[in-house]
Amino acid sequence: MDGESTRAARLLGAQARAAELFAEIESRGLVARGEGERAVSDRIRDLANELFGTTRHWHKRIVRSGPNTLVPYKENPPDRVIGADDIVFADFGPIFEEYEADFGRTFVLGEDPVKRRLRDDLPEVFAAGRRFFESDPDITGKRLYAEVERLAADAGWELGGWHAGHLVGEFPHETIDGADVESYIAPGNDTPLRRTDKAGRRCHWILEIHLVDRARGFGGFYEELLDLG
Repeated sequence: MDGESTRAARLLGAQARAAELFAEIESRGLVARGEGERAVSDRIRDLANELFGTTRHWHKRIVRSGPNTLVPYKENPPDRVIGADDIVFADFGPIFEEYEADFGRTFVLGEDPVKRRLRDDLPEVFAAGRRFFESDPDITGKRLYAEVERLAADAGWELGGWHAGHLVGEFPHETIDGADVESYIAPGNDTPLRRTDKAGRRCHWILEIHLVDRARGFGGFYEELLDLG
């Protein structure tokens, strides 16, 4: 078992590679009008392999556009062709040297000011949520979720899912599913986020921000490490 300093360094290293992957997605224009979501997802998968030799992802690869951006993670909306004025998000979990990254970003095609505002609000809500986490050494998943929900509402959006993040670590990390709410930043998690797991390792967390505008029929997504970096 790796020591804690090694675990932290490898999680940060995995995230740095994921950030590089997403920078390449943008520079190569992979998210483009006229492309199907699945086709874009496959190209991103192939790009990760090209850049890093990555062939495994610990969760399903997600590219969603337009009304599909409203849909929670567990659902599987039908493949959709990206339009000229769409909002699109990508959520990928590549594995690098047996450590998981979990990274999500939003892209806006066209000039729609509301979609652009949503894209720009995502990292702001994330940063404010992280500051709130850092301000309270005993913070619980329930308390952080409530704060992220408040931040979203103050910015004029709703949260799109029942949780705002989850555990992350070595692959496969401690099992997370709907039956184990302590693995999530969620209303039902009254346990401190700063704790050890069943193997005695420090818990590390992903904060994910899924903001939606149900009236206008779209949303956006942003995620990365919460407690490291």
